[in-house]
Amino acid sequence: MPASADPLPSVLVPGLNCSARLYAEQIPALWQFGPVTVADHRRDDSMAAIARRVLAAAPPRFALAGLSMGGYIAFEILRQAPGRVAKLALLDTGAGAELPERTAQRKPLIQSARQGRFAEITDDQFPLLVYRRRHGDAALKATVRAMNEETGPEAYCRQQQAIIGRTDSRPGLAAIACPTLVLVGDDDQLTPPVLAREMAASIPGARLVVVPECGHLSTLERPQAVNEALVDWMRW
Repeated sequence: MPASADPLPSVLVPGLNCSARLYAEQIPALWQFGPVTVADHRRDDSMAAIARRVLAAAPPRFALAGLSMGGYIAFEILRQAPGRVAKLALLDTGAGAELPERTAQRKPLIQSARQGRFAEITDDQFPLLVYRRRHGDAALKATVRAMNEETGPEAYCRQQQAIIGRTDSRPGLAAIACPTLVLVGDDDQLTPPVLAREMAASIPGARLVVVPECGHLSTLERPQAVNEALVDWMRW
């Protein structure tokens, strides 16, 4: 792939308990279009503060991609600085506010992390994160564990608090004016395809990609399919 004559930097925002490894396969594909930055979303406990920190480190104008929690952060970045976002990719995420039942599920996980049982969270949550036929994928599980270790329990708790307090982004979807990709794994249990379809239908001109045989961690599970969608998005 030849280098672009007019480079466009990319900013990639990881999900909850995820590190730069989440985008290991996407960085080379997007690098062909311009510099690539993986945002650090570990240091604050609100979406507003995380977005401010990401924007402070980001180029003046950039393509923005976020997976899961990264999508929630992307919406907040759009609220704070819509003119700086040239393109938007929403991967395995949703636009709604936190539901009470999800908060009830998060609180025991936060408690476990605070009580020194952070390592257990990976084993307990892994089946929810990936396609059902990959529950025994040792390499994929090792990558998820490594990302969790790179996040750490304190940052994980901050991230969970930020997710719990996030804003409902659905009222602003119709105002998104940049080229937008909405991508989801067809077996995503945490942010299922129905949420992706709702977002794509509400964002003017958005394109929806549903990745087959794929769970929530699409960039790790089906990197080639995700890369093809992202490269296409960068060429719009």
